[in-house]
Amino acid sequence: MISQLLVVVSVTCLVMVAPGPDMVLVLRNTFLGGRRGGLLTSGGVLLGNLVHITYCLLGIGWLISQSIVAFALLKYAAALYLVYLGIMSFRSGAGAPDLGTAGDRRPGRNWLAQGFINNVLNPKGALFYFGVFTVVIAPGTSAGEMTVLVASMMLVSASFWLLFVSTIDRPFIRASLTRSQRAVNRVLGGLLILLGVRVALAQR
Repeated sequence: MISQLLVVVSVTCLVMVAPGPDMVLVLRNTFLGGRRGGLLTSGGVLLGNLVHITYCLLGIGWLISQSIVAFALLKYAAALYLVYLGIMSFRSGAGAPDLGTAGDRRPGRNWLAQGFINNVLNPKGALFYFGVFTVVIAPGTSAGEMTVLVASMMLVSASFWLLFVSTIDRPFIRASLTRSQRAVNRVLGGLLILLGVRVALAQR
């Protein structure tokens, strides 16, 4: 059990620090919506993780990893959503800076839904969790052990997002970002569009 736990924690840490669509979106929404926007987006990402974990444990992840059609559908849906978010962010960069205070920026945005949709549509999530569970979960693994492994993955992910958002939302970092809001919006929008293209071109 200890070796399984170490594998799960290590792999999850490596995946979390690797830049990807979730990180770019959380960064963007923390910039736009302050700590609340970043944490709600992170919460949506974690809910998406739970969806991936659930169907992987139920064996659906195997079907997705084996089905070209299912993988393609998820891939292109995720790519379109990332490009859409990127275009919206890029367009917002053309306007005048209007950041307000960290607690009340863009209160109408549904940060939680954005994080959830962005994560759950990412086909790599299914393949990642399926791959991890294939390695660490043996036929004799009990339900209690699986619960501990899943809880460990979620705890590592939640801790990372809390630290990431808190760091990005620190006053001196936010002040420097505020001075260049237009450029940051356009850079993040461009990154989201590039990530969408990358997802669309990704092979299994």
